[in-house]
Amino acid sequence: LLDRLPHGRRAAMAGAMLARAFLALVLVGAVETGGIELYPAALGVLVASKAYGVVRSAIVPRLLPPAFSLVKANSRVTLCGLLATGVAAPIGAGLQALGPRFPLYGACAIFLVGTFLSFTLPPKVDSAKGEDIALLAADPEHLHGPHRAKTLKRPNLRTVGPAVTHALAANASLRCLSGFLIFFLAFLLRVHPLPGQSAAVSLGMVALAAGTGNALGTAVGAWLKSRAPELIIVTVVAVELAVAVLAVVFFSAFFIACLAAFAGLSQALSKLALDALIQRDVPEAVRTSAFARSETLLQMAWVVGGGIGIALPLVGTLGMAVAAGIVALGWLTTVRGLLSSARRGGAPRAKVA
Repeated sequence: LLDRLPHGRRAAMAGAMLARAFLALVLVGAVETGGIELYPAALGVLVASKAYGVVRSAIVPRLLPPAFSLVKANSRVTLCGLLATGVAAPIGAGLQALGPRFPLYGACAIFLVGTFLSFTLPPKVDSAKGEDIALLAADPEHLHGPHRAKTLKRPNLRTVGPAVTHALAANASLRCLSGFLIFFLAFLLRVHPLPGQSAAVSLGMVALAAGTGNALGTAVGAWLKSRAPELIIVTVVAVELAVAVLAVVFFSAFFIACLAAFAGLSQALSKLALDALIQRDVPEAVRTSAFARSETLLQMAWVVGGGIGIALPLVGTLGMAVAAGIVALGWLTTVRGLLSSARRGGAPRAKVA
């Protein structure tokens, strides 16, 4: 939708914020009465959150200062989000002590501020001058039939390189793992909390481990910048796979926390490496579109993972085995292509048809 209506990104971001502000008020009544509206409102919050993520990915490339890389910009945006989470979490806990409705009032206020700030962005984020739509395909030679004909006929249409598509698949497996762990562990730890801990404390400990890993991955990724992004992705996914296998074999609270921490670290590092590949291999005219489309695919992978986590029986070792399978599928199907791209030194940018 953003690719087809590229002139309303500020309004789209504000809409995602305003929708969550309204739904927070709906949830105020739902948490007190236990009404059925709790579920569609919670679903709406998730949908608006994912929409915001896609819009943000499309906006960031338009706001880069001169000589400022996308990797550096995205790492700073992510790090600011993590710092804001660290500040807001204790405030939310304090509001919760006053009653279940007060954190939702706080959320509503935050989203209303976000709605206002969305319209303070520069007008250039709504301009699509000189841009085109990116195709998430290896290159025109690998397209067939009407897709190839359409690609070759349309002026200024470029496709992303094979390294980007392989990296996107690996990132999708990690984002799928993230959605899976969030929902599976939320239900599992509610029924079977960590030894000696309540369900809330157990989930908080796992969330803290994931947040710490994400922050560390963001910091390391900003330091590595764009050095060998293919090798970074292959390595972090392989490490995540090893940790998931260990969590299956030695299922315990320690390895659950380790898996959450490495999931956060791997997701942050691989996403920054994907950003570096998009900046390196994708022409500027379709770079914004490439970011929006890749983020859409990653958000949908998160949804698929969350669905698997909800449907799965609450058996710890089974869940860890499924987590390992998700990562293994992403790693095994992309490692060869990424390593081949790394040996070639990256694919050349596609030229105008």
